[in-house]
Amino acid sequence: MIMTMTTTMTTMTISIVLLLLTRTHAFMAIPPIHTSSSTTASSTTSSSSRLYNNIVLEPSTDPKKFDSRSIGTARIHRYIRDDASDAEYVMWYHARGQELHDSDNLLPPISTGCIGRATSNNGLIWEKCALGSGSEEEDDVSLGPNKESWWGFDTAHVGLGQVMLPMSTPAVLAEGGVYLMYFMGGSHEETKVSDYTSAELEGDAKIKGMSFKVGICMSQDGLTWGRVEGDDPTGAIVVPTNYDDPNSMTQSETTLEEELYVGWPDVMVNTETTNVLSVNSFESNSDSEKKPPAFYMYYSTMLKKCKTKAIAYAVSDDGFRWVKKGTCLKPTADGKSMDSAGCARGTVVRNQVHADGTWKNAPGWTMYYEGVSPEDNRHRILSATSDDCMNWTKSEGVVLDIGDDWDSEGVGSPNLLRLDDGTIRMYYTGQGANGRTAIGIASATAEEPTKFLREQVQFPSLA
Repeated sequence: MIMTMTTTMTTMTISIVLLLLTRTHAFMAIPPIHTSSSTTASSTTSSSSRLYNNIVLEPSTDPKKFDSRSIGTARIHRYIRDDASDAEYVMWYHARGQELHDSDNLLPPISTGCIGRATSNNGLIWEKCALGSGSEEEDDVSLGPNKESWWGFDTAHVGLGQVMLPMSTPAVLAEGGVYLMYFMGGSHEETKVSDYTSAELEGDAKIKGMSFKVGICMSQDGLTWGRVEGDDPTGAIVVPTNYDDPNSMTQSETTLEEELYVGWPDVMVNTETTNVLSVNSFESNSDSEKKPPAFYMYYSTMLKKCKTKAIAYAVSDDGFRWVKKGTCLKPTADGKSMDSAGCARGTVVRNQVHADGTWKNAPGWTMYYEGVSPEDNRHRILSATSDDCMNWTKSEGVVLDIGDDWDSEGVGSPNLLRLDDGTIRMYYTGQGANGRTAIGIASATAEEPTKFLREQVQFPSLA
């Protein structure tokens, strides 16, 4: 049901919402690792006065652009064409413009709005694409809010989850390959701010578009996208578990904890899966043999009963119809760990080792995720490991801590590329003290894949 009545937020309420949402949802999610060639020398296209700058993409300075206010959730692919031409890097990201912010201030104060695209020759210096999808109102938007289906889950704003080429070799762009984009969206439906916090609020303040759901769209060129209707009445493929809503499509094998939203979907293809079977049984024709599902989706949610931010997962045979399996990562219960205030936006990658100039699969998987510290409420990137993609053990230490400059208020939404020289490059979203967001990079070695250092991109001006 679309609600039209609004309640004016008090100054105190707005401050609480900003604290709860801007720091806990400003960062977004990730695609699978793609092996890429390394670039040993960083270049610069600007005369930055900063002594050190690892920013690769920032909001546009033109206030009319869709990404003029905030930016987040970078998903980077590197491809080698079939004709052996030069490699290319492609980035999809979501962002919010000043015009959308000004026209609808009841939307969550995060970076969602529209999804755009950028390209690069080396993964360091990026150029935003002026050409987007022909069906969008703005020329440079790849996917915007749904203007065609008023009942849709994504009519107010959209955010990026992941972009995949599941039918192609990850690092080779074959002609005729089909892209899948998993995204999140919110409608114009209003919910109570008090649903998402235990704090005392003044009045009955509302927020719009916070009941995120997950959708999917397809493309043949990565530019023009078409939505694929899911089984839910809103067109979504994964929705929050809500047993009070008869229209809520919740496909699961067991009773799950109820959720307030599902968003920031990260989808992983299990390359070891063959002869994919029903996700309801995971059994083959042989009683003695069981096969895992082909697709795993890890998404961020807030559990309704305890209002806890956690990561849950679902599985699928085909990437379109999903079976929810429940939470797989919750905050540490000791109340003092780096994720005791919440877990969010994880990406899962297959473990690999680097030998003789190539990357080779190794046992297990690693999840890079955001942990929310109870001491300062800031996000940092942490990690966990698993042998089966379902049960996870948290690792000690911080993968990437907050910085002391443009990303001093939080880091998150990691996306990884493995380079030919054994380096692992991480693209991440950072937020500064002024609330401004950008995409930065850090790097680690194959020997220590959970210890990242910021990588310099821009050099100080010599003028």
